[in-house]
Amino acid sequence: MNEQERVILKKSIVNKIERLSSEVEELKEFTKPVAPENAIGRLSRMEAINNKSVAEASLRNCEAKLKKLQTALASIDKSDFGLCRKCKTPIPFMRLKLMPESSHCVNCAK
Repeated sequence: MNEQERVILKKSIVNKIERLSSEVEELKEFTKPVAPENAIGRLSRMEAINNKSVAEASLRNCEAKLKKLQTALASIDKSDFGLCRKCKTPIPFMRLKLMPESSHCVNCAK
C-alpha cells in the first residue's frame, strides 16, 4: 500500500468512526429500559420491549465494529497493515476502503 492510499484509508476510517460514534449514541437512547408504570397498553409495551431488543442488538454490532475500526486506525501506520494475517499477501485497497477492519484477504476470509 502506498502513502496516498494510506492517507485516503485513514480519512475513510476516521469518517466511519465519527459516523458510528454518533450512531452508538443514538442507539443508547433507544436501549433505555421501558418503565413498567408507563400506561401505553399491553401491545404497545410489548412492541416497545421488542424495539428495545432490536436496538440493543444493533448497539452491540455498532460497538464491535467501532472497536475494530479504532484498532485499524491505531495500526494503519504499521508496516504489516493491509497484509492478510493468514497468507501475508496484500489485501486489495478497495476491500480495505470498504471494510478497513479487514485483517484477511478474500480467499482467507472464506
